Amino acid sequence: MKRYEGLFILNLAGREEGVKDALDKISTEISTAGGKIETVQKMEKKAFARIADKRHSSGFYANVIFDATPAVVASLQTKFKLNPDVFRVLFTVMPEAVPAK
Repeated sequence: MKRYEGLFILNLAGREEGVKDALDKISTEISTAGGKIETVQKMEKKAFARIADKRHSSGFYANVIFDATPAVVASLQTKFKLNPDVFRVLFTVMPEAVPAK
């Protein structure tokens, strides 16, 4: 299992109070797919530097750090593309933590 960081941009226009519910659903999806959640960090709403779609000029950002296999991450990528609450998602492999000497 590798350690991954998922950066989520949530599309919750008009539903700012639904951020916690959306993050709970994301955490549940990762857990049911076989991942182990380490931390969930909710960030603030930020305006996009480049607007790809006039309907989406900003989004809520969140980081989720979890352990999973590469196959689980690939399946999560396709699931989150179909989720209307997730505007964008980026998974990156986190380097192994080096113990301090």
